[in-house]
Amino acid sequence: MTEYLTKAGFKKLQEELDNLRDVRRKEIAERLHEAAENSLGEFVEDPEFEAAKNEQSFVEGRIKELEFLLASATLIKDKTGKTKSDVVEIGSHVSVREGRRKEEDYRIVGAMEANPREGMISHASPLGMALLGKMVGDTAEIDAPSGSFTVKITKIT
Repeated sequence: MTEYLTKAGFKKLQEELDNLRDVRRKEIAERLHEAAENSLGEFVEDPEFEAAKNEQSFVEGRIKELEFLLASATLIKDKTGKTKSDVVEIGSHVSVREGRRKEEDYRIVGAMEANPREGMISHASPLGMALLGKMVGDTAEIDAPSGSFTVKITKIT
């Protein structure tokens, strides 16, 4: 499955990867070294050594995950300004209205960046899937876990 990232999302994940490689690995190595010195060879019963090994395993797994994700991610082009689209697609900024409620603005992004509180919704979410391919004036029926609802697309940028 393709993972979509904005430039900002790519940069944020790259910074996390750099921090894990350059900072966290060294911190964990120091903890392991200290635990080894303090345990006098009795690693089996040393909780600090076990905690450091578990953290090392987690960090190394996250590094591999981020390396793969960043190497295979598809960058979302910024739709603001010059490259306006008439159809909702990944990267679009979309304004929708449900009935008489206040208009809401969203940006369609990949799952890794989704944060509905900040108006960033995943293309794979019920709302994101319902909006993809629609145009201004279209309505979209959303089948969400909390129930179905309909929104009208008022603007796409």
